[in-house]
Amino acid sequence: MIPAEIATQVLTEMPAALRRPVVTDWSRANKRGLPVDCFLEGPCPDHAGNLYVTDIPHGRIFRISPGGDWTLLAEYDGEPNGLALHPDGDRLAIADYKQGILSLDLATGAVSPLLTRRNSERFKGPNDLVFARDGTLYFTDQGQSGLHDPTGRVYRLRPDGRLDLLLSNGPSPNGLALSADEEVLFVAMTRDNAVWRLPLLPDGSTSKVGRFAAFHGTSGPDGMAMDGKGHLLVAHASLACVFVLSEQGEVLARIRSCRGRTVTNLLVTGDGRVLITESESGSVLWAAWPASDAG
Repeated sequence: MIPAEIATQVLTEMPAALRRPVVTDWSRANKRGLPVDCFLEGPCPDHAGNLYVTDIPHGRIFRISPGGDWTLLAEYDGEPNGLALHPDGDRLAIADYKQGILSLDLATGAVSPLLTRRNSERFKGPNDLVFARDGTLYFTDQGQSGLHDPTGRVYRLRPDGRLDLLLSNGPSPNGLALSADEEVLFVAMTRDNAVWRLPLLPDGSTSKVGRFAAFHGTSGPDGMAMDGKGHLLVAHASLACVFVLSEQGEVLARIRSCRGRTVTNLLVTGDGRVLITESESGSVLWAAWPASDAG
């Protein structure tokens, strides 16, 4: 089967006045010390139709209105990556590489700690997160792990505050997606260039973890999302596309970037579209996807 090829268009891009072409701690570690004016990630909607994105190297979170206006909602000493809307709809959870798991009040823009340490120990570097319907939060603790150091972790934070370690041998755990019945957690393992499948058992554990899909390239899978028909959409951070996978991990389609190659994350909307962050150019792309209803 030949995968379908789907084109993208630019929805919006960071205005020049908001860009900061300076060297940061993040650019020293990730971009060989070159100035980086922005690096967008974590696209997340609210119930009013606004879109939120993070700017990792500059510790910023922006709100983009349905009309395309950019507003700086929060700026702080951190490196925010993934965002997830809490089921109550009035706050976002932030996976912050420097500070742990944080909470953002959408009304005020105030950022506060949610979970910054485990047993008095700082996290390696949280990357992404996803809420279950009951408020359970799954998040990845990626750090600088990889095939040379497969010590990345996947956690579950229950609504009552209990924290479960689901996986501790991940080579760069990154994006997350839950199956529609919330019985399976998919984890993008960037440095393994693969997506792992974690069954979530009734007793709270996981077993028979396996590789669901494998890719190639200099980077690997990043953010992910499920559509309303059970397809897993996987952003690949060096192959300039989003892969659409069947329930058996087969590639059904490629949604191609019309800008750069650094396709880092995506959002499945309920109006027949997929929104995608292309981080190097500071752009949000969109494409039509007929099964994009989030269910």
